[in-house]
Amino acid sequence: MKLKCFGIIKDLVDSDNILIDTDQPTSVESLRIWLSQNHTSINTLSSYMIAVNQEYAENNQVINAADEIALIPPVSGG
Repeated sequence: MKLKCFGIIKDLVDSDNILIDTDQPTSVESLRIWLSQNHTSINTLSSYMIAVNQEYAENNQVINAADEIALIPPVSGG
């Protein structure tokens, strides 16, 4: 499973991508748990969104290795 990282998340994990080779999460919620345990620097964010196949996903959404998954930090602008 490959996760695309954007913005501050890319800086926190020091990479554009995160690869998960074993024990792949099966839902957005389990992915958040996996990230909090394996990339603890993400825990410094108050929130972030996960997109699955280019659409924002809810925690109960099922994911699989073929999905395009993106980690999107909070954005501000003006």
